[in-house]
Amino acid sequence: MLKQREQGGISFELEVPNFSLQRGQFVAIVGASGCGKSTLLDILALVLRPDQCQEFYIYVADNKVNLKRLWNQKEESRLAEIRRNLFGYVLQTGGLLPFLTVKKNIYLPIRIKGSGYSDEKIVQLAQRMGVAELLSKKPQFLSGGQRQRVAILRAMTHQPEIILADEPTAAVDKENAHIIVQNFHKLAKEIGTTIVMVTHNHDLVAELADTTFTFKVTRESKTLTRSVCFEATA
Repeated sequence: MLKQREQGGISFELEVPNFSLQRGQFVAIVGASGCGKSTLLDILALVLRPDQCQEFYIYVADNKVNLKRLWNQKEESRLAEIRRNLFGYVLQTGGLLPFLTVKKNIYLPIRIKGSGYSDEKIVQLAQRMGVAELLSKKPQFLSGGQRQRVAILRAMTHQPEIILADEPTAAVDKENAHIIVQNFHKLAKEIGTTIVMVTHNHDLVAELADTTFTFKVTRESKTLTRSVCFEATA
């Protein structure tokens, strides 16, 4: 798979020879700034189309869906349906809507999808994530770590198959960063959700990640940088 980007006469190429996910895996994507981590995550989230790919598919209810074909045929509604039903997303700063309470933020994906957990289940999950007492508060009254735990909870309430997290520990301290990673690991192992977490900190995920992908970045010329994503060995 190949994705090319250009800005101001400067080109960047991301090459991903092979990338696969299994149910219940905790997968880390590790690399320095500018290596293509977020670009890869956007491709996996089906919001950025690869320029070239030999094979790109996902299983939906045990049916193999050819994503390459959907992109080529511009079936945007089908791609949006897959994003809505199968994916949860956690942004760097949580991405909570400031005018909604924690509870209403959590319920947002459920309303969009039209199904999800019961009130009782939401409370149980909020207790597990340590945010049950915050349900009536608005995001401005939460710490960075609390906002991220709420964001994780919001990403899982519509029961996605895959949760994609873009540097979810970037805005929190070391202690909360470890708590967030541990929570992701538990979700993967206990619930069977596949977690894909982007980070620049290899040490943070080294002990818990089932698989780690990283990048080899080469400056080909003054105007071209190429990055190749590969699975790191232990």
